Amino acid sequence: MSLQDKYQELINQAKAAGVADLQVREQDNVLYIDGSTTAAVKDQLWDTYEKLDPEMRSADVVMNLTATDAAKEEKIYEVKSGDNLSKIAKNYPGVSWKDIYEANKDQIKDPNLIHPGQKLKIPS
Repeated sequence: MSLQDKYQELINQAKAAGVADLQVREQDNVLYIDGSTTAAVKDQLWDTYEKLDPEMRSADVVMNLTATDAAKEEKIYEVKSGDNLSKIAKNYPGVSWKDIYEANKDQIKDPNLIHPGQKLKIPS
């Protein structure tokens, strides 16, 4: 049985999900799956692989998938006078002040103390 046969479900899922520039090849008893897709599809493909090889002991698949939406996930906001994390969060649906605080712990020691000019990462 070839590796492409063994992992046909994974290959079909990648095709159905519209993985861009999808390339599937076997080399030295390893199946290589290359392409680009969203982070969510990438995670789904890894979940499928884990079901097919639960402990990933076979070590016969290499997935080189680039998440094309990774750069879009994070926005930068420059703090203005009078801002607080709650006020900033209201501008980003689905984002709470805690999300902003967690994404910026490297520069915010106290969530109640932010300063004009600070550039905060806004997670998606």
